[in-house]
Amino acid sequence: MASESKPFFPLFWLLFFHLALFPSSFALDFLFNSFNATAAGLLELVGDARVDSSVIRFTNDTNQFSIGRAFYRSRVPMRPTSNSTSTSISSFSTSFVFSILPEISSSPGFGLVFVLSNSTEPAGALSGQYLGLFSNATVPTVAPLLAVEFDTGRNPEFNDPNDNHVGVDLNNVESAVTKKAGYYNSSSSGDLIPLDMRNGQNVHAWIEFDGSRLEINVTIAPVGVSRPPKPLLSYRAPAMANYLSSKMYVGFSTSKTTWVEAQRLLAWSFSDTGLARDINTTNLPVFTLHTSSSSLSSGAIAGIVIASLFVFFLALGVFYWYFWRKNKTRGEEDVIEDWELEYWPHRFSYEELSQATNGFSKDELLGAGGFGRVYKGRVVNNTEVAVKCVSHDSKQGLREFMAEISSMGRLQHKNLVQMRGWCRKGNELMLVYDYMPNGSLNRWIFDKPKKVMNWAGRRRVLADVAEGLNYLHHGWDQVVIHRDIKSSNVLLDSEMRGRLGDFGLAKLYTHGEAPNTTRVVGTLGYMAPELVTMATPTAASDVYSFGVVVLEVACGRRPIETAAKAEEEELLIEWVRDKYVEGMVAEVADGRIRGEYAAEEMEAVLKLGLACCHPDPVRRPNMREVVAVLVGDEVAVPRVLLPELAQDGGGDVAREEASLLQIPV
Repeated sequence: MASESKPFFPLFWLLFFHLALFPSSFALDFLFNSFNATAAGLLELVGDARVDSSVIRFTNDTNQFSIGRAFYRSRVPMRPTSNSTSTSISSFSTSFVFSILPEISSSPGFGLVFVLSNSTEPAGALSGQYLGLFSNATVPTVAPLLAVEFDTGRNPEFNDPNDNHVGVDLNNVESAVTKKAGYYNSSSSGDLIPLDMRNGQNVHAWIEFDGSRLEINVTIAPVGVSRPPKPLLSYRAPAMANYLSSKMYVGFSTSKTTWVEAQRLLAWSFSDTGLARDINTTNLPVFTLHTSSSSLSSGAIAGIVIASLFVFFLALGVFYWYFWRKNKTRGEEDVIEDWELEYWPHRFSYEELSQATNGFSKDELLGAGGFGRVYKGRVVNNTEVAVKCVSHDSKQGLREFMAEISSMGRLQHKNLVQMRGWCRKGNELMLVYDYMPNGSLNRWIFDKPKKVMNWAGRRRVLADVAEGLNYLHHGWDQVVIHRDIKSSNVLLDSEMRGRLGDFGLAKLYTHGEAPNTTRVVGTLGYMAPELVTMATPTAASDVYSFGVVVLEVACGRRPIETAAKAEEEELLIEWVRDKYVEGMVAEVADGRIRGEYAAEEMEAVLKLGLACCHPDPVRRPNMREVVAVLVGDEVAVPRVLLPELAQDGGGDVAREEASLLQIPV
């Protein structure tokens, strides 16, 4: 650590993080080939919408009046702001796969809507035939809302042509234009082939919006059929400009009343810079109508009997095997397997750890989480330790347990939690590491702590964690990607110094080797955006997570703040980024520590956090550069970065700072 008398940030580092934060425009380009918890973190799920297995299910079957919406959290720039010299309206391309399956084929239906809206909660929106978007007002208002409906019900009062059509809605449940659902084949005749959107089959939809022509084209086809050469519906109207605001949410809405109609979104691709990326439709789930028969053939009955007997004997065999293994295990000693001899440090016996924790007493429980429980214990020489017991139903499993042993057990650095030993007995997995008496960093910042950590302490902890992470990335014979950096994994020792812990998801790579994992892991709010589509952790994705920690430490807010005063303030990164663009970044600093820092120092920390959270991983600083900034070393900006500084300058403030450094822009 540098002494307190050294300058905290050289001016040219302020320039680096000021200019390298963002590309010239905020492009929105994403691809969800399926949906999981990670993808859900990037979406705003409203009402009854939720992730169900690998799809988004919108409505609740048990609720009579159910509305579900799903929006991408980042808004799409659609038209110039009032202070912009541009007059052009943005274009976009999107494709998605949906399935609509009623419980009763003859019951009324309502379908699904693709929507651009100024709000995730349109005023007065009703369920049923109002699609969870529109009100029953007799005189519609010109609100920013543009929708494409895939309607599976006929409402004559809205001039619906039939119960299976596609339409364009301009903030009005009555469509401006409609077309019977179908697709044009590729033959010379170009016939329109009808497409039933309400039998559960997967339907692939493509929508292109041309802002310069104010034209929207909609194409649909069953999954497995190539994209038709001609759109089903093409609508061009200057009036569409009236229904667009400067930034709009993009997503989907559905609703139901008494009758159950399962509306599902299986995949989604979007781009406002060109054609949306292709969706991989080969492994999507398929939903079909449930059918019944009054009688079964003799062959079917025989098949059922044979299958039942097979299942019975299989279950009997599994039952016998289970009890044989259980009795056999009871009589076995705690055998050390060959792979266990390869790992350091000390291997504790189960009896030692049980005695150290008073039989894993509740009185010694330090905390519990998704990966299990942590107990306080005392081992030889009365040394205090923390014992982490991995749950039997934990997703961490043996693979991640081994990763933590192999990485944490051999790493030696003052800013990493030191591992002291480990234990395995059957399927019971335990880690023993240094006890951190002051708990985790998040407890000193969030949830109304008895004593809020001051600014000097926060700054010191950030520098400590940065040095520990720099060691993982650059200071060892292998590159260690942590993959789960967050404030709750930053632990504080007796001197309130920060140490990075919990290597349960860590991955080791030889320097220069490309990671080969395809599993998306981590914690929502801290995960780099590229992991959603690439699923490949890198040092840059660790840097992104560290940047989130920097921002939450400086702002005193969690990455996702559901109790935010305004909807646009829910995501910490976007909130700080917007304030930075407005030139008011200092306003986001934690008000509880106001007066403990110089304004320039806080602004520099916030810029550092934003730089680490740059959406392009290539443009993020590495941990060597971050450490150099946080400890205040007098280092020069690498010359290789100067062209990027010049290219990303853009604003007058950036040019002024560049001028002070005599950097050409």
